[in-house]
Amino acid sequence: MSPVYLLLLLIPVISAQTFHWGPCPTPEVQSNFTLQPYLGEWYEIAKLPAYFAIGECIQANYSMREDGTVRVLNSQVNGTRWFVEGTAKVMDPKEPAKLGVQFTSFLPYSPYWVVSTDYTSYTVVYSCTDIFKRFHFNFAWIFSRSPTLPTVIVDYAKKLLIEEGIDISKMTHTDQRCRV
Repeated sequence: MSPVYLLLLLIPVISAQTFHWGPCPTPEVQSNFTLQPYLGEWYEIAKLPAYFAIGECIQANYSMREDGTVRVLNSQVNGTRWFVEGTAKVMDPKEPAKLGVQFTSFLPYSPYWVVSTDYTSYTVVYSCTDIFKRFHFNFAWIFSRSPTLPTVIVDYAKKLLIEEGIDISKMTHTDQRCRV
């Protein structure tokens, strides 16, 4: 398949992403990350555009499975609340803040890097899909343990991403005021 044809096929996906030339940035991640206190409910506060997260009241719930992987249950409201289940795992025990997440068994794990968290109020997550090291799609999220997060923490999270070379100019706020 020619690269031009491939790019044409990807236009619908690209339009809902944050596209950049060159390889993915490699931000520093949370030092001494521990998975157990990270588990539980997280509310999306802000994100870079993602084709799979276009609703409101987006939440993620992480719980440990018996096999040592993490059950990921994401939900969002788009008329009604709908759910998608996936699996996350630590890809390298030497770097436990660099997880991989998978929502279908026929695709490889995608990066889910915890850039920063205090475990009790906020987390900053980064992911990037690299296409032949020619271009990449950034994903970044700011999550909270509650539907709101103080502006000072949101600003701190955004500053962290910028300092790591991640363009957040297209970052949007997620409405968490749903009644569904």
